[in-house]
Amino acid sequence: MPALATGAGHEPGLYELLAALPSQLQPHVSRPEDNTFLQDMFGERGLQSLVKIHEWLQKYEERKPVPVLDGAASLAQNLSVELEGKANNGDINELLQILAKPHVKSLLSVHDTVAQKSYDPELPPLPEDLDDDEDSVKIIRLVKNKEPLGATIRRDDHTGAILVARIMRGGAADRSGLIHVGDELKEVNGIPVDDKKPEEIIRILAQSQGAITFKVVPGVKEDAPTKEPKVFVRALFDYDPKEDKAIPCKEAGLGFKKGSILQIMSQDDATWWQAKHEGDTNPRAGLIPSKQFQERRFALPRPVATLQSQKISSRRSYDVAVEFAEEIEEEDYSIGFNIAGFRRSFRLSRRDKKTNKSMYECKKSEMYDMADVPTYEEVAPYRRLSGARHRLVVLVGPSGVGLNELKRKLLISDPQHFSVTIPHTSRAKRNQESDGVEYHFISKHLFETDIHNNKFIEYGEYKGNYYGTSLDSVRSVLSKNKVCLLGVQPHTIKHLRTAEFKPFVVFVKPPALDRLRETRHNAKVISGKDDKGTAKPFTEEDFQEMVRTAQTMETQYGHLFEKVIVNDDLSAAFGELRLALKKVEMETHWVPVSWTHS
Repeated sequence: MPALATGAGHEPGLYELLAALPSQLQPHVSRPEDNTFLQDMFGERGLQSLVKIHEWLQKYEERKPVPVLDGAASLAQNLSVELEGKANNGDINELLQILAKPHVKSLLSVHDTVAQKSYDPELPPLPEDLDDDEDSVKIIRLVKNKEPLGATIRRDDHTGAILVARIMRGGAADRSGLIHVGDELKEVNGIPVDDKKPEEIIRILAQSQGAITFKVVPGVKEDAPTKEPKVFVRALFDYDPKEDKAIPCKEAGLGFKKGSILQIMSQDDATWWQAKHEGDTNPRAGLIPSKQFQERRFALPRPVATLQSQKISSRRSYDVAVEFAEEIEEEDYSIGFNIAGFRRSFRLSRRDKKTNKSMYECKKSEMYDMADVPTYEEVAPYRRLSGARHRLVVLVGPSGVGLNELKRKLLISDPQHFSVTIPHTSRAKRNQESDGVEYHFISKHLFETDIHNNKFIEYGEYKGNYYGTSLDSVRSVLSKNKVCLLGVQPHTIKHLRTAEFKPFVVFVKPPALDRLRETRHNAKVISGKDDKGTAKPFTEEDFQEMVRTAQTMETQYGHLFEKVIVNDDLSAAFGELRLALKKVEMETHWVPVSWTHS
């Protein structure tokens, strides 16, 4: 773009540059509306006035003018007194009227303040009869807008004082730095609150407009908070604060869905954390149940009779900006859900004649699932570096949902990029087979030794022979810089969730039952997992079992699934899967924080 043209030998000021800019830019503007926008923006009178003021201030800064006197206001007052006694004169009367105008007095007062460089406020002297034991008081003035204040109050059970119970991180009160937990509220807009109920204080605040003035007695001064490291978690359950009877203040709660990424702003309260959604521009945090509290609610059953007869002690907690809600004492946070007996192992298909096992015994695996209550998982951003190993792709779904078809389409689409593991077996090799192609053939004794050493992800026995997928077979595929596609039972996922494999778990589920009957009308299902693998048409019982199994899988293991695909149409499901795997390789994803430390 050419330099702005100005008169020869003339140094243009900022005001002149802005005035000339629209005409100079016109040859480079392609659309008429852009030219109109530039004309309106640079021709705006407010902008031009600001630029003129800026230029004048620059001139004064360069000259550094010294005030002639610093008492212009008092001089004007003395002059007015002197002129009052003079003979009646039109000019004198006009001057007296000018000096008496409020804006002239204010102008002279500001002049004197700047000349004297006296910017500190003048505080009234302390009273002589001040009691040394009297509490110090702070006067806080905040401007009210549509944003909640971000604080809750409660009445002290012993003293009856109104105290600040909680400050929400990032809220207006927190950003002001003037209100702290433990401060005692004495007045709101000059109205004493000692004898008022919290709900009455809420009404006073709701009716207030513009600035709100608080008189508070500071609580015990706390040490300056240390800067907490950024902590992000993935929510493993849905949460709606409006449905939570235990939350101190429903309006201060933060709702989220399973899979949401939350930034934890404060863990000072052992029961209620403060958090906000990752990437949310609103700086104010909201309340969420802490990990320990949520685990207690999910995992600790309480007999119904005990709950009904239990005496509940409660207190009131109120959101200063909006309304109030009950707050139950921490020792009364006892409502839980009895999940004993719900988590159970299930076979992927009733037709499967193999005895499927994980690397751990089924009973122990169930106990592990019971202890692993899904609440939050600490995560960190991860992006695969160029040349690094690919993440293991784990496909999970009920029998007949189409896992094998999706794997086959991926392999055909790019055989140099995708691959599958070669299973191990203890049976004898047949004439047409080659070791390491169809199977890795090993002795039964060695297979049992590897089982004992937990080298298998899954294994089973069929007609006296072992079949299984080993961890080393997965490592072999990944070492060739290929994406390993692995289909497993869902209860084995937790054993694969390591920094070494970083599995991307995809759950493939069937559509609704009516749609399932329509799309699988002429399809067939493999009835066994033997080498021959005979197939037969789907039955109504097959459809119902597929839907039931999918629902159970999603309920029990849904917190481990990073992607859910409904296989309504095979081509569409393949396209969705292919796109998801591409994003895993190219984009940043949130993974367990332990995976990023290796």
